[in-house]
Amino acid sequence: MYLRCNRRLKDGKEHRYWNIVESKRCAGGKVVQRQVLYLGEINDSQHQSWYRVIEAFDEQSQQRTQLALFPAQKELPAHAAGYAVQVRLEAMELNRPRQFGACWLACHLYEQLGLEQFWKDRLPDSREGTCWQHVLQTLVCYRLIDPGSEWRLHRLWYEQSAMGDLLGEDFALVEKNALYRCLDKVLEHKQALLSHLTECWQDLFGAKFDVLLYDLTSTYFESSRPDDENDKRRYGYSRDKRSDCVQVVIALVVTPDGFPLAYEVLAGNTSDRTTLKDFLTKIETQYGKVQRIWVMDRGVPTEKILTEMRQGDPPVYYLVGTPKARLSKLEQQLLTVPWQAVRCGVEVKLLAQEQELYVLAKSIDRVNKERSMRQRQLRALLKRLKELDGMKFTKSQALLLKLGAAKGKYRAAWRLLDIVLPQAKKRGDKVAFSFRLNRQKLREVRRREGRYLLRTNLTGREPAQLWQFYIQLVEIEAAFKNLKDDLQLRPIYHQLQHRIEAHIFVAFMAYCLQVTLKARLRPVAAGLTPRAVLDKFATMQMLDVKFPTTDGRTLMLSRYTEPDTDHKLLLEQLKLTLPPQPPPRITAGGQRVH
Repeated sequence: MYLRCNRRLKDGKEHRYWNIVESKRCAGGKVVQRQVLYLGEINDSQHQSWYRVIEAFDEQSQQRTQLALFPAQKELPAHAAGYAVQVRLEAMELNRPRQFGACWLACHLYEQLGLEQFWKDRLPDSREGTCWQHVLQTLVCYRLIDPGSEWRLHRLWYEQSAMGDLLGEDFALVEKNALYRCLDKVLEHKQALLSHLTECWQDLFGAKFDVLLYDLTSTYFESSRPDDENDKRRYGYSRDKRSDCVQVVIALVVTPDGFPLAYEVLAGNTSDRTTLKDFLTKIETQYGKVQRIWVMDRGVPTEKILTEMRQGDPPVYYLVGTPKARLSKLEQQLLTVPWQAVRCGVEVKLLAQEQELYVLAKSIDRVNKERSMRQRQLRALLKRLKELDGMKFTKSQALLLKLGAAKGKYRAAWRLLDIVLPQAKKRGDKVAFSFRLNRQKLREVRRREGRYLLRTNLTGREPAQLWQFYIQLVEIEAAFKNLKDDLQLRPIYHQLQHRIEAHIFVAFMAYCLQVTLKARLRPVAAGLTPRAVLDKFATMQMLDVKFPTTDGRTLMLSRYTEPDTDHKLLLEQLKLTLPPQPPPRITAGGQRVH
């Protein structure tokens, strides 16, 4: 690596811009120069040897001082006496490469949501000098950028990131016990934060809260069931297919644009049907009684709660999916109702009953998708059954185990077949089975593919609007997917209940940062995901550039790498400006630079 100077004439004056470049030898003997670090302009205004007057922090005097840099092999000019420093360029070192871009972007989103000011008033520094708000900011940004355990943050990630540079902190910030003690302090401010975020969504993005999406999910633990009966970790229906692990249930309310309004952590054995009433009361208490439309999937509300919502004063409006059994009951009545086209590829049938309206919706795209999925699974199951039929089994148990495995893998297609299981035979005889396609069941399935029966007390709304409300449930499904997969909410290793809930609270705040970035991307590139942007900015590194001087000191410049074309495009579209490079530092003779 070496220093390279680029000259440019501007307004009749020559400017020099310095870069650290690396020569890389490629195929065919070709040498390509890769720009490693951009140092900026080094101006030779007095026609002397090149130098640049900079402001550096003198660690001996603990003050900022003006320095003029000269190469070691050049004599010092008289006019630079007193502040000239001769730098040994050949001994230049590059140290501590660390991730800068994504950390800076996460901190910017954190500040944009006003979280820095919010926590400043609620998390004062400890008597030992621990800045709890910076500890929490590090935990949230870590969960957004590269999620993992608190132990990994302490042991590995913090040193490989520029969070310390951005927050003006050293390694003491992520002392292991400090990370866990910070979790003990944040949960009491949850309701205040939810109200603060609601105001932010309105101020920043004009969010509306007249339509709310409600759903639940579960997340599991790598631990056994606790002895405390009041602990929320319980065995229950696992949406993660981990029925062997204890879990908690998370209920979430978001807007159709994905802005989270509230969430709650419930016991792992909580039934979905028992949660809605408490959440309705919670939202009305916190945000007042106004006309809201609650959109839910089937299985969440009970008949009793729907009746209470209809008969309330004022009534609470809802749009909910219904089980397939209800479609069977209403099928004969719906047959006489004509289809109405509400949008390209979507048709509906409307059936009014008492105070409710049933909407049978059919989406051509969904029909094709579900039909393709069913055909693919049915072909795979038939192929497997033919393979088993060609095998020689002398024991029925071995065949039944393989049939059970096939049923578990192709459960939906299994229902379309009539299978005659093997009967007990004499020892040594071949065990056989038979199967055939049940065409009556197949016809019923084909009639219902891509069709949804919705139920609502919004009797005056257009069918197209009702359909649009319901398909927006994908937003809450995406929220759960991001929390579990992208932000790695699961599994949870904490053992104390308040830290379990604080862990989810930190993940929720990280999700809010992700939602903010997504909302900023929506007007410029709706298909560009927050994760893709974070991954792109993560390639921007920060380095410590050390220059030994002839008087025994060391000049150190912490510099982030010059943004490439992709970064510049994103910065321009998101209307972001990178911060100035950190000021240089110079050590006293014999001192070590950290």
